[in-house]
Amino acid sequence: MRPSDLDGLPAGVTDYLEGEGIEEFYPPQEEAVEAGVTEGESLVASVPTASGKTLIAQLGMLSAVERGGKALYIVPLRALAGEKAREFEAFEEYGVSVGVSTGNYQSDGDWLGSKDIIVATSEKVDSLIRNGADWVDDLSCVVADEVHLVDDAHRGPTLEVTLAKLRQRVPSLQVVALSATVGNADELAEWLDAELVDSDWRPIDLRTGVHYGQSLHLDDGSQRELSADGNRNQTSALVEDTLDDGGSTLVFVNSRRNAESAAGRLGDVSRHHLDGDEREALHDIAEEIRGVSDTETSDDLADAVERGAAFHHAGLAREHRELVEEAFRDRLVKVVSATPTLAAGVNTPSRRVIVRDWQRYDGDAGGMQPLSVLEVHQMFGRAGRPGLDPYGEAVLLANTHEELEELFDRYIYADPEPVRSKLAAEPALRTHVLAAVATGVARSRDGLLEFLSGTLYATQTDDPERLESVTDDVLDYLVANDFVERDDGLEATSSGHLVSRLYVDPMSAAELIHGLEDADDPTPFGLYHLVARTPDLYGLYLRSGDREQYTEVAYERETEFLGRMPSEFEENEWEDWLAATKTAKLLEDWANELEEDTIAERYGVGPGDIRGKVETAEWLLNAAERLAGDLGYGNTKAVRDARKRVEYGVGEELLDLAGVRNVGRKRARRLYEAGIETRADLRNAAKPVVLGALRGRRRTAETVLENVGHENPSMADVRADADAEAAARTADMSDEDGQASLGDFE
Repeated sequence: MRPSDLDGLPAGVTDYLEGEGIEEFYPPQEEAVEAGVTEGESLVASVPTASGKTLIAQLGMLSAVERGGKALYIVPLRALAGEKAREFEAFEEYGVSVGVSTGNYQSDGDWLGSKDIIVATSEKVDSLIRNGADWVDDLSCVVADEVHLVDDAHRGPTLEVTLAKLRQRVPSLQVVALSATVGNADELAEWLDAELVDSDWRPIDLRTGVHYGQSLHLDDGSQRELSADGNRNQTSALVEDTLDDGGSTLVFVNSRRNAESAAGRLGDVSRHHLDGDEREALHDIAEEIRGVSDTETSDDLADAVERGAAFHHAGLAREHRELVEEAFRDRLVKVVSATPTLAAGVNTPSRRVIVRDWQRYDGDAGGMQPLSVLEVHQMFGRAGRPGLDPYGEAVLLANTHEELEELFDRYIYADPEPVRSKLAAEPALRTHVLAAVATGVARSRDGLLEFLSGTLYATQTDDPERLESVTDDVLDYLVANDFVERDDGLEATSSGHLVSRLYVDPMSAAELIHGLEDADDPTPFGLYHLVARTPDLYGLYLRSGDREQYTEVAYERETEFLGRMPSEFEENEWEDWLAATKTAKLLEDWANELEEDTIAERYGVGPGDIRGKVETAEWLLNAAERLAGDLGYGNTKAVRDARKRVEYGVGEELLDLAGVRNVGRKRARRLYEAGIETRADLRNAAKPVVLGALRGRRRTAETVLENVGHENPSMADVRADADAEAAARTADMSDEDGQASLGDFE
């Protein structure tokens, strides 16, 4: 079947597809068309990575748009949202408009109503529904990418409930669910009332196997000599072998530290396979990486990239990860060592995938546990890129003959586990039950249970009383905390409506309210500690030696805490309190303009961790500010100032300046040291002083003055003031002593 054989797509699209080299559909794509994906039929496509799932989604969405409808594409990660939106923008020349939304959880996204295809994460879609996005009623097609992630305990329930809400709200909605091969795709299809395309077809051959001793043992029973001896371990030998064949390698390891150390070692292999042009391009990328943050992690990554290697994990800043992914896709970076986050859908295929570590630490189990078959197969799926690689190869590593046999039985020959709903747990249900009541999805207990009957959990369970019991417990909690009133039916209170729109866990909201209600003049540190105690902010772990240090801090700062400090004899509560104290100290250091590298070293975190904590704290402090205002507390200004200090990363005296667009924390400090202390000062300042404070950068100075409303921002013929330049140098020298150094946020 060829694209030109299809009817019902926007004019010109079939020609575009054939122009992109799609002369014939892959077998799973043809099955999807025969199952009615272009005619509005719901579909579950369970097929391997790189086997054409995205085109199946495009066919469903474009045919829905051609029929006058609107399509929604749900992704699991923000990074994927931008990637998919750019991919779909190719159809704009055929009259199909595309919008992407991943940010502010309190927005109703009205502007998206004018778009034909909308790309968003499941959390963003859920928040849009809570905030009254009317365009949801106009949806004809929704695509759920990586739908097997409903199995994830943290994010799965949101995807599951969001799909249930959309299907309840738009009964005729076409659902196209895309998944890697899973063990129970038929159950997913039953849940979504969908046709099933379940295929193991791939456009290029995938060889899987285990390396042991001096040989690579493959799934077809063959062996190939591939020695690992002398100074080469198994991973280095496999990477060298791949490079000799002109391919790239992804190496999956079980921790950030292992990812970083592996990249350092593998750079010794990859650097011998770089030509002059590649070295020059990698040098430029490395300089970009160094410019992202002033941390040891950033320098280590840049050093590895210059040698053709890289590491990838959640502790990196978003810009770091994007630079690594792009360089790897361009085959400039030859090998990436990564934690399993890179297997979660980002488009980074390679010739060979090595699963070096098939076990990782599980805190709940108290030790190392094997990865799931589904997760390992997701990693395998990154092997081989159609059009560039003649084949893909995925390899596990064994140290003994017994382990060789175990790995074949556990992963090579095994089918992925079935996907199971994680909805029937209080943490998962709290926010979704409140949202269902607040948005009118359910106005009674019976109505709530009827809504939940449309979830995957209801399809899978043989114990419906469990979900009913957990739902009753959640309702009791919401009523006890004045988020829901239960008289003849269920109705959200004013605070309940606000909490739902703010998209915070009701338990987080309760913690915030209880901490703020008697706090007349809270300090920033007290507020940082308060948000660090909520379930929405994953706090820092206590390392060896931390307990004594933060016990001392807790007693020194006891008067600033909002709420009762537990006793040291309340062991679990005390441990959590100290972890929150450590997290609050990180936020305080950030707001006191401490250098990012100092923070990273002091707390044992990466730049991505710092920014993640800062962004989450700013969001929760915004929620605290809104709740304090709604409840009539008199501490909203203190909360607002603490929020702004976290947002900008500055001392209180810089809040006004740092709020000017294109100023940021470093420029605000330079301007302040030059005697410009407020927006008004900046608007009326002598231009030579501004230029000097901004280190002679004319375009930057013009942009800043334009943004603050200066009547003539031009810097033509302006000479920088020498005293202001000296003040800026003084401010920059203080960076080296532990002051602001995250960057100018340009």
